[in-house]
Amino acid sequence: MKEYLLKEITQTLNELGFGAIEIILEKTKIVAHGDLSCNVALQLAKNLKSNPREVANKILQNLKLDKNKIEKIEIAGPGFINFTFTKSFIIEESKKIISNLNNFGKSDFGKNKKVNIEWVSANPTGPLHSGHGRQVVLGATIANILEWCGFEVTREYYFNNAGNQMRMLSQSVLARYGEICGKNFPFPEKGYNGNYIKIIAKELFEKYGDKLNDNETDLTTIKKYAETWCFENIKNSLHKLKVYHDVFYNEDSLYETGKIKEVIEEFRNKNLAYDKDGAIWFKTSSLGMEQDRVIVKSSGEPTYRLPDIAYHREKFRRGYDLILDIFGADHIATIPDVIKGIEALGLDSNKMKIIIHQMVSFVEADEVVKMSKRNANVYTLDDLIEEVGTDAVHYFFVMRSANTHLEFDIALAKKQSEQNPVYYVQYAHARIASILRFAESEGIENDLQKNLQSLNKLETSEEINILKTLLNFPEIISNCAKSFEPHHLTNYLKEVAEAFHSFYHANRVLNDDEELTRARITLCLMAKKVLANGLEILNVSAPEKM
Repeated sequence: MKEYLLKEITQTLNELGFGAIEIILEKTKIVAHGDLSCNVALQLAKNLKSNPREVANKILQNLKLDKNKIEKIEIAGPGFINFTFTKSFIIEESKKIISNLNNFGKSDFGKNKKVNIEWVSANPTGPLHSGHGRQVVLGATIANILEWCGFEVTREYYFNNAGNQMRMLSQSVLARYGEICGKNFPFPEKGYNGNYIKIIAKELFEKYGDKLNDNETDLTTIKKYAETWCFENIKNSLHKLKVYHDVFYNEDSLYETGKIKEVIEEFRNKNLAYDKDGAIWFKTSSLGMEQDRVIVKSSGEPTYRLPDIAYHREKFRRGYDLILDIFGADHIATIPDVIKGIEALGLDSNKMKIIIHQMVSFVEADEVVKMSKRNANVYTLDDLIEEVGTDAVHYFFVMRSANTHLEFDIALAKKQSEQNPVYYVQYAHARIASILRFAESEGIENDLQKNLQSLNKLETSEEINILKTLLNFPEIISNCAKSFEPHHLTNYLKEVAEAFHSFYHANRVLNDDEELTRARITLCLMAKKVLANGLEILNVSAPEKM
């Protein structure tokens, strides 16, 4: 429906010589004001040096709209143009839902485009804590949305198994191992205290007895065992949430294949790297930044920037049209350096999109739940899944924009009531399923052609409102894909559920009028499928019974 208006308004503006301008049509905030509102007159008024209402009036005088599609047009406020669709046009458009039921909401604007999404990428130093859940769910949902829009998506996990954190992991395990076999190995000052460290140490004792000691060879053995244990635990947690990656890219491979040295040499050749105080510096000051950055410490250990630059260059070499990274707010400091590194290597950083999500806190009974990996009382992602279930985990983590702090209400997520937003949406789906089962038990024939013809019987405000709402689904998915903001989908599904519940309470689905019954059953079928499609994208179940 929006496409029709955009086409007609664009043609009218061209005929008036107003030139090209982005036309924005938004849903009106008050139903009585119409279905869609356009602010194009306000946009044009300044350049035309005219009153916005005068511009709006001139547009309307020249706008040729089909009266069978548009019931009413009016100028509101300072110059907004409001449009109201006819019921017959809404019903005719809604037939598209039935004709494309399973794929309704899909598009092909991403066709023939390859996108790489790298997310989670937690170091294998312990289980995923509950806070990781926001990134886990955010990335998985965005990947699903992009696939619905035709993109070819590669889901990737950057496996970082080098550096000081891994040494700290092996030393932490060694200290707990020593406690088991009566050897005194000091626990590192910033070591990992979680119970999982004791589990790993116990397994090592069962495998090696008391043979392991504090030497480089044995620490390497401990590191490999602990790394494998932690990474398998991470993957198991992801799989509980139906989150799977296509590629696990190992940081070590960047060193083994010489990719790190390649980047340093290329920077040197471009006079963008130099030695100072025993370290290697990236000359970012010549690239518009305030100061240069260390990329290799005086100890010989690279900083995060260097392998990240090398890693992203490899992504570019794999031929992606879009490279999407999802990071927590704690990574924000190194991102500009990586982007400068990519540009210094002659690559187009416009192909990169960085999504930064803010932190999440968990509350239950007005108390904040702790979740640090270094804390012995860590609240893991597995703990959260077990406590509230996978559906609530998926839904709650994308209910808010990634740009805002998220407070995860554990008590609310566990409620089996309409106060729980995911329960509310799922209940709408289950209620529709119940209605359809009852209709089938009453012998009501499901004839598609008859059902489509009967839709003209729909005329109550609740019926028309839910049809309008359902027709918005493709645009919602498209907008989520373009903005990488899946919280719009959860808001929309709540809106669908609200519209259905209002319809259900005001209208008897099965009634004495056979044709009207068919129409309302068809409406139920459409609403059920839109809810199911939306929940599928969110990795949330669509129950038939509750």
